Parts: sequence; structure tokens; C-alpha cells
Amino acid sequence: MGVRVGPPKKRDEGWFTSLYAAEYEHMVRYGLRRLADRDASAELAQEVFVVAWRRRAEVPERSLPWLYGVARRLLANQWRSRRAAPDLLPITDVDLERLAGSSGADTSVGVADIWTALANLNDLDQEILRLVGWEELTVSEAAKVLGCTGATAAVRLHRARRRLAEAMSDRPGQTRRSPVLMTIREDL
Repeated sequence: MGVRVGPPKKRDEGWFTSLYAAEYEHMVRYGLRRLADRDASAELAQEVFVVAWRRRAEVPERSLPWLYGVARRLLANQWRSRRAAPDLLPITDVDLERLAGSSGADTSVGVADIWTALANLNDLDQEILRLVGWEELTVSEAAKVLGCTGATAAVRLHRARRRLAEAMSDRPGQTRRSPVLMTIREDL
């Protein structure tokens, strides 16, 4: 007799209601870190749960990484369909006062430096750091979200952390060469 591995057989309304209650705020916070406002974030969360209901037989026992993957693909599809700049909030323009009132790592000293350094990284580096740091996923869970192997995710995380450290050491206040600005005088 074999042991059945996978999701439980009963995926009814009660199952979905408990999934929604347990993970909705995680999905909203995921959206807040990537979209311009809470309404857009809540809409993303709703779309994620529509997909979860439709594909409920595929939702694993540990559903959060799977839901993050759905959210990531929904955002990518939305951005591709627009073919224009998305309504993303530039990471350097985030309302840090709003973040200062939140809980977790965002309230630590130096958050503005971290956000600024993070903004200088490419999108893939930002995403792996967000998934592991903010969303508190393991490397293997982040790999599922990104659609890659655990080894690839580990290498991406290592490189992203190194680039973040380099960006952090390149903060203002250190001597850096800056471009010379020229003005053209028209009163000659």
C-alpha cells in the first residue's frame, strides 16, 4: 500500500475560505511592495484567489509559494499586455513615513539606504531578495515562485546579496566622480 502524497482530496468552499483567510494579507503585502497603492494590491490578491479556486486541485499543502508564483505571473501578464510602463511605484519614491509605521524589518534604522541600494539592482535581484527577505520564503520556495531550480535560486540569491552589499557600500557621502554639468549661455 502506497502513501498518497499531494493535496488533500476535499477542495471545497470550506477549504478555500480557510486558504483565503490564512493567505490574503500575505498577497496584499506582496502587491503593496510592487504596485502603487492598496487598491491595486487588493485587486491583485483577488485575482490570485480566483486562480487558486479554478486550479484548486493543483494548490500544494504549503500554498504560499504557489500563490506568490501566481501573483508574479499575473503581474507579468498585466505588464506585458499594457506594453507601456506599469503603474509601479519606483522603489526610491516609496513613502518611507508610511513604511516607518509598519512592523517587521522595514522599521529598522537605515531602511532608506537599503531601499536606495535595492533600487540600483536589476529586477531579478530585487525579486529574489524580496522573496527571501520580505516574504520570508526559503530558497527552495523562492525557486518555485521564480520557476527555476533550487540551485539556480541559491546562486541568484548569493549574487543578489553580493550586489546589494556593493550597492550599500556605494552610499552618498563617499567620494564619487560625478558628471560635470554644462550650461549654455545665450547672452553672448
